[in-house]
Amino acid sequence: MKRTAVLRTLAVGASIALLASACSSGSGGSDDSSDGASGDAVTVTWWHNSNTAPGKDYYEQVAKDFEADNPGVKIEISAMQHEDMVTKLDAAFQGGDAPDIYMERGGGELADHVEAGLTKDLSESSKETIDKLGGSVAGWQVDGKTYGLPFSLGVVGFWYNKALFAQAGITEPPATWDDFNADVEKLKAAGIEPVSVGAGDKWPAAHYWYYFAMRECSQDVLADAVKSLDFSDPCFVKAGEDLEALIKTEPFNAGFLATPAQEGPTSASGLLATRKVAMEMQGHWEPGVMQGLTEDKKGLGEDTGWFPFPPVDGGKGAPTAALGGGDAWAVSEDAPDAAVDFVNYLLSDEVQKGFAENSMGLPTNASASQYVADPALAELLKVRDAAPYVQLYFDTAFGQSVGGAMNDEIALLFAGQASPQDIVDATQDAADAEK
Repeated sequence: MKRTAVLRTLAVGASIALLASACSSGSGGSDDSSDGASGDAVTVTWWHNSNTAPGKDYYEQVAKDFEADNPGVKIEISAMQHEDMVTKLDAAFQGGDAPDIYMERGGGELADHVEAGLTKDLSESSKETIDKLGGSVAGWQVDGKTYGLPFSLGVVGFWYNKALFAQAGITEPPATWDDFNADVEKLKAAGIEPVSVGAGDKWPAAHYWYYFAMRECSQDVLADAVKSLDFSDPCFVKAGEDLEALIKTEPFNAGFLATPAQEGPTSASGLLATRKVAMEMQGHWEPGVMQGLTEDKKGLGEDTGWFPFPPVDGGKGAPTAALGGGDAWAVSEDAPDAAVDFVNYLLSDEVQKGFAENSMGLPTNASASQYVADPALAELLKVRDAAPYVQLYFDTAFGQSVGGAMNDEIALLFAGQASPQDIVDATQDAADAEK
């Protein structure tokens, strides 16, 4: 299925600068009332990726609270590992058996879902919630209509272990790439693996190329590429050259090409959480993920640190621009009304406060920001709000076909089997096929 240029411009153009201001599946939704008042039980299926404590437990309690306030409504939860969820969602959409409520990342992916008639327009039924969320909903709008309610919006950067940095004689996080490379050598000299990366799942490795592209390319070039799918500007090849130079310094964990992103103690996030490596570049969800990967459920605790992706000498991109995006709750087109009621509840002051307190991400409901418990996350909130713009993850912005081809070729560069030019060529070929 091809996206039209109009859909791409509306959905992704709004996302390029994210404003800092068990009965049946969803396909079987019927005329049941949202509160079960008709006497018939209503089952709402909900898929999410908070599959470890504390997030998994918190969402189970949220569902129970909603059920208690809405007799006759049953929330049927499926908590999955992220990559499994993405794969199953694709299959569910293709098979016409999507869950009632699912995580929507916006951009080209959302445009595809809207064009195919898979996702419910929430503009009127969630108007009060949309007004509360303000500009953060822009990335989930198509043609002025809102199809997702973002619950977390954050940025990617380097999470690090303060204790391991101190052990290697590093007194402050790196501010430049020269600093970064020097710190990598200090960590190696101390017998500490510097950086983990879940290249086995491709997208964590791809984030490096995305960020280098942001540092090398101006915002105008990136915005134009999203709309035109033209990758002819030399800054894209330069991004690959920067990444190739970084890989040659050998900063990554042993076996990084097969390392998964977040599943289990030997994943990239698990290696950081269990103090086997000093740092990992990941999103704002990392503290919550790490908590679920350690026996004490504390992750790195007070040793958690964060620093931004360093600027690139001579690059045309804003040095403080950030890579990121968010997750939104979307509702399948045929879901019962109770599903819409529940997603509105998920964005309520009460639920978003608990989301913040459990370090599950950076809340979009402004009333909950003050409750972000993790100090590193609280600092990240300031970085998000101060960034001149936040670039939506490229694989989301460009959609599955183009983003998938891009990620595949970046993974090959990590393996030494592709060149910087190959990344651009593969991406352009996929983009041309979309036009």
